[in-house]
Amino acid sequence: MRKFNIRKVLDGLTAVSSSSSASSSSQQQQSGNRESDVPETLQSEHFQLCKTVRHGFPYQPSALAFDPVQRILAIGTQTGALRLFGRPGVECYCQHDAETAVIQLQFLINEGALVSALADDTLHLWNLRQKRPAIFHSLKFNRERITFCHLPFQSKWLYVGTERGNIHIVNVESFTLSGYVIMWNKAIELSSKSHPGPVVHISDNPMDEGKLLIGYESGIVVLWDLKSKKADYRYTHDEAIHSVAWHHEGKQFICSHSDGTLTIWNIKSPAKPLQTITPHGKQLKDGKKPEPCKPILKVEYKTARAGEPFIILSGGLSYDTVGRRPCLTVMHGKSTAVLEMDYSIVDFLTLCETPYPNDFQEPYAVVVLLEKDLVLIDLAQNGYPIFENPYPLNIHESPVTCCEYFADCPVDLIPALYSVGARQKRQGYSKKEWPISGGNWGLVTQSYPEIIITGHADGSIKFWDASAITLQVLYKLKTAKVFEKSRNKDDKPNTDIVDEDPYAIQIISWCPESRMLCIAGVSAHVIIYRFSKQEVTTEVIPMLEVRLLYEINDVESPDGEQAPPLPTPGTGSNPQSIAPQSHPSTSSSSSDGLRDNVPCLKIKNSPLKQSAGYQIELVIQLVWVSGEPPQQITSLAVNSAYGLVVFGNCNGIAMVDYLQKTVLLNLGTTELYGSNDPYRREPRSPRKSRQPSGGKNCWMFLCLLDESTGVETAGRERGRERQVIMSLSLFFRIGQTVPIAYLPSLRSLWDSKFFLMSH
Repeated sequence: MRKFNIRKVLDGLTAVSSSSSASSSSQQQQSGNRESDVPETLQSEHFQLCKTVRHGFPYQPSALAFDPVQRILAIGTQTGALRLFGRPGVECYCQHDAETAVIQLQFLINEGALVSALADDTLHLWNLRQKRPAIFHSLKFNRERITFCHLPFQSKWLYVGTERGNIHIVNVESFTLSGYVIMWNKAIELSSKSHPGPVVHISDNPMDEGKLLIGYESGIVVLWDLKSKKADYRYTHDEAIHSVAWHHEGKQFICSHSDGTLTIWNIKSPAKPLQTITPHGKQLKDGKKPEPCKPILKVEYKTARAGEPFIILSGGLSYDTVGRRPCLTVMHGKSTAVLEMDYSIVDFLTLCETPYPNDFQEPYAVVVLLEKDLVLIDLAQNGYPIFENPYPLNIHESPVTCCEYFADCPVDLIPALYSVGARQKRQGYSKKEWPISGGNWGLVTQSYPEIIITGHADGSIKFWDASAITLQVLYKLKTAKVFEKSRNKDDKPNTDIVDEDPYAIQIISWCPESRMLCIAGVSAHVIIYRFSKQEVTTEVIPMLEVRLLYEINDVESPDGEQAPPLPTPGTGSNPQSIAPQSHPSTSSSSSDGLRDNVPCLKIKNSPLKQSAGYQIELVIQLVWVSGEPPQQITSLAVNSAYGLVVFGNCNGIAMVDYLQKTVLLNLGTTELYGSNDPYRREPRSPRKSRQPSGGKNCWMFLCLLDESTGVETAGRERGRERQVIMSLSLFFRIGQTVPIAYLPSLRSLWDSKFFLMSH
């Protein structure tokens, strides 16, 4: 591909706008000014990429924290990233200098600060009060590894537990270590010869800040008196401890163990637990112990003023539940609800009405951080429904297969998409507002609307508002609902060009001004959509079937006879004969069993109810030809001014009038090149892979030009002549560049509104 100089382009534009009556001297002076203003060649500093914002779910999340007063959520990742979430539209991304895992996060509640503990044994104090959060202090542990941190509400002392079983105390204001250290051998009985293991829990008594509860991995729990520097009570259990939680009165605490049990202890009765519970264990007869279950990784104990307390836990399922998805269990009084999750549970937090630990917590929601999702559960409604997530975390809910960006869109476009998107039925969600409502919106610097459209592997399309620094979902369209879904293994789509995701979106062509949308799918299908604010029911889905094959005169039929050429508009044939069916075809095959004139997907026969938004105008499908599956569509463009859509693949191009539901142009590659085809094409060559095989690539563009002047073609006046240009990029597998003179089949089109460019 030949190169071009941007200077020549600018010079050409300037020459067109210059007055024809200007003198030659003035032109020379302008040329001299251009020499100084415009650099001769482009330089690297003219094109620089910079990170503005990140969207999507945090990669490999590892830690979770919540400020109950400012209502801000923080998520840490295994790569050292930090994401802050507030009200919908409030989001911030930060990154630690060391790309190591964040093992724990602790908010300085209502103080605009956050403490992060990393896997490299460093502590960082983040200042969240400034426009861009930054690290204010850092502290490095050299000889001991950090395992757990605890920062009491309205306290300036941060307790840091280590792998050796010791506890260090850090002054949060100066972020320095104090001289107070709780050694493991003093916390447990001196007569004990075994090490209690790493510290897995630290918390202060809700009723007495001077009493510190320390949990060791081996199963030992110690109630430490900070003033007297000695242990008041020691609680010993046979099973390892994973987490500990207080009752708000400070008289009881609960522990979760590795055998799937919960033990409730009275602080003044260290001999044995007050109660032992196995939430998911089968109760055996004759007084035998329940069967062991998987470890309960975390438990929280929350109380309500009017009602039974909540015991919320993750894990603890029985071992015989093979293949069961991860679960969060909510125990409230005598009822036990098991909530299945789509991914593994990383961490969870219970959101309460008060930040004070010595009062009734009044829990109202649970934040569950999953491996690939963030879920909020409403505890106040029956059935525990989830909140609808307003954050753009589900960009990859289905893998993104294509993406388009549109700037300077009409100002009424985003409100229109939002209005139809808000009316889409979302059943099963909580009726309450999103509880994470902290932070404030920043000022939007963009003066024009921006929209991003993503196509996904499941056939869905999402419209995103990208005008601000955060993405917001405006509208979601499901293209797969027009097709019949296979009900069994034998009833699969008739396609050999795709192994999975037959509805995946490959190309998107959209006109923001007329709002016409056209998509090309992986199963060689094209769907044209028209925007409407009224709900309709389509009795029969309009459909065209197109035969597109480049070897028109060379392909032989199975009985040895030459296949008839495909009709084209230039030969006087009826264009509609290319697409004889307006209803879904069931099956069609030749005498020897080869498929012929069969599309890859079957369209629904039943009426289709289409809600307000994008509604189907026409479905176009490429069909099998002589036992060969259609090749995937590689280029697509739509022109709403003329009501045309044009698409093509390695076999040729086709143009369709979607208003009249008629094929206007159908040219195979052989017709385009004639006898001067530089690439030798083997007849009847199998093409069942995703991409056609061949030689080098040559870019060819088919452009449709609207020569009308002074006519507003799309509904928005810009104060200048409108020329609507539609470009189609066709990837042909050919060996060299083909001059225009080698395209005899298109010479007759030069007098019309089509022209061809090749370079």
